[in-house]
Amino acid sequence: MTQNGQERPVVLEARGITKRFPGVVANDNVSIKLYKGEVLALLGENGAGKSTLMNILYGLYHQDEGEIFVKGEPIRISNPHESIARGIGMVHQHFQLVPVMTVTENVILGNEVTSGPFLDRKRAAERIRQISTQYGLAVDPDALVADLDVGAQQRVEIIKALYRNADILILDEPTAVLTPQEADDLVRVMRTLTAQGTSIIFITHKLREVLEVADRIMVLRGGKVVGETTPDQATEASLAAMMVGRDVILKVDKQPARPGEPVLEVQGLQVRDDRQLLAVKGVSLEVRAGEILGIAGVQGNGQTELVAALTGLRPSEGGTIRIAGVDVTNASPRTISELGVAHIPEDRQRDGLVTSYPLTDNSVLELYYLPPFANGIVRNEPAINDHCSRLVQEFDVRTPSIHVPASSLSGGNQQKLIVAREFTRQLKLLIASQPTRGIDVGSIEFIHNQIVKKRDEGVAVLLVSAELDEILSLADRIAVMYHGQIVATVKNGELSREELGLLMAGATIDRSVSVEA
Repeated sequence: MTQNGQERPVVLEARGITKRFPGVVANDNVSIKLYKGEVLALLGENGAGKSTLMNILYGLYHQDEGEIFVKGEPIRISNPHESIARGIGMVHQHFQLVPVMTVTENVILGNEVTSGPFLDRKRAAERIRQISTQYGLAVDPDALVADLDVGAQQRVEIIKALYRNADILILDEPTAVLTPQEADDLVRVMRTLTAQGTSIIFITHKLREVLEVADRIMVLRGGKVVGETTPDQATEASLAAMMVGRDVILKVDKQPARPGEPVLEVQGLQVRDDRQLLAVKGVSLEVRAGEILGIAGVQGNGQTELVAALTGLRPSEGGTIRIAGVDVTNASPRTISELGVAHIPEDRQRDGLVTSYPLTDNSVLELYYLPPFANGIVRNEPAINDHCSRLVQEFDVRTPSIHVPASSLSGGNQQKLIVAREFTRQLKLLIASQPTRGIDVGSIEFIHNQIVKKRDEGVAVLLVSAELDEILSLADRIAVMYHGQIVATVKNGELSREELGLLMAGATIDRSVSVEA
């Protein structure tokens, strides 16, 4: 690869990497090169082998076959400590920070600077300030991580890697929980890093960002490299087709909503979080039959607690919840479910599945006690098996058998199993929380179409998503949530993407709009 007529050196190379797990080849003879000062985007469906390959490069796994070269030297990386020593840093999608500690304490954790027997926080803080200035990573070394917004926490993670002299960065879904403005800031940081010689592997499902920031793009499918391209040779549609192996419709095709009577009515709801702090502060909202209300907001602004209270998973201490005219404030999850409420939880493994159970049991988690799946206390296994087989076929859940544990499925197929189970009941209200988090474009297309189909059947849909593009694609009305409150509710199209992003970050916008109370 050349830049300004000069050949860039290869800083990281994987040759013929193969990694097998029981019953699956996760990486099949994969070879990649990363050049000095470039952004290499790595794309692929869930289960394509991206994470396995990165875990090998970072020392969490070891390959069964193949070689790894860092700056031309063949190496064997057996743990993350060795990869860090070689200049490889990784910023995980879920931040590895201790909230009650300061930025400095988090950055030096495991790599402490001492003066005699004591920590030299002052010297460490000065080094952090130098890194912040050099790379445009604005952060206060003395701030508590718990007090930082998500974008600042991500900058701390990048500083952690640079503090350890990393010149190769692996960024795993780095914009998954950022506002549009924070994502733009990250793109600027990435360009500053590469301009100063840092090399970046960028893993994401957001094709627009790939085309904006990448120098090269590689696509994995089924554990193999199926293509390499550049942003000037690719489009979102061509990248999606390369990932999935077929054409993908990226724009949601839906007609205008025809709202009916209110199905969900929430007034003055107050809910506390696990620390007993007030996370939902007097929220009021309404969702009508045949419409999608999207809750937009950066993760951590009360959405999790709001959904938990609406579905009976967390008590509220003030306000009321009515579903189809029935007061369900502090009702049990079963009571709410039996009113015709479906729930796609944000944490599919913790709240959506019993991962050690087979697909058959997971397909009837809310119906196992009802005919035809039970006759009194006796289960009807043939009926359960038939039901599960039909769901797997209709919703394209890819599995070798309906009797394997749910833990054996990829993330996208776990999500499709939950969607299949929830959508095949008689519904009045669908509560979908982060329904496409961490899944590939093919599964996203399928789930979006299913949500719109339910709306068109007259179901009221409450969509909660940290992905603003998802809200803009699906919602008929948008409510922005910030610090536990609904700060604006507008019809989709009344505010631009940038204006919604500002509201999500707590800013005000200087514009007269039709904002509902």
